[in-house]
Amino acid sequence: MLPEDGVIAVGGSIVLSEENGEFLLDMLPGFLLVERGAFASGAIAAILDLISKEILRDAIGTDIVASRLADILVVEALRALSVDSDRSRLGWLGAISDPRLGRALRAVHRDVAAPWTVAALAEVAGMSRAAFSAKFTHQVGRPPLAYLRHWRLTLARSLLRKGGASVDEIARRVGYTSQSAFGNAYRQAFGTSPRSRTRIF
Repeated sequence: MLPEDGVIAVGGSIVLSEENGEFLLDMLPGFLLVERGAFASGAIAAILDLISKEILRDAIGTDIVASRLADILVVEALRALSVDSDRSRLGWLGAISDPRLGRALRAVHRDVAAPWTVAALAEVAGMSRAAFSAKFTHQVGRPPLAYLRHWRLTLARSLLRKGGASVDEIARRVGYTSQSAFGNAYRQAFGTSPRSRTRIF
């Protein structure tokens, strides 16, 4: 039950990996107001109600259930942002919800190591090469292959921090056939060599 004034407050936080968190945070506004008539308002209201009831219930597993509901709340908030906001301000997050650009981005994310070209991505999107490249660059803020390189290196940095695989294995996993090319790209992006990253714990 909601209090008589119909207002409840729920606080929480999300922890993102230090090295890759900015990939998402750079796309987000300082705050997000979801209006009652917004696309995701019903789902968000239902999740907040479930979180409130779960916390008040204080039963076995409350922390786990509330945590999972909070994860779903974040996803719904991101959906609301991508649908109800100006996509051109949201970079790759807005592009994901675009019917054509989204197909290309999901293809890249499914198989980052594939030998992608602008022409191949344009074909996935169902657009001409020039139109795809122009729209992608405008929406995401960087050309398609620059985004691909950035995403590959972001994944590589995360894999290097986790350990368990050699630099050469990680380079191949993210689409580099040459370890030297991978090393040069990594140094340009992060100012350090991939081998030095494997020693950071």
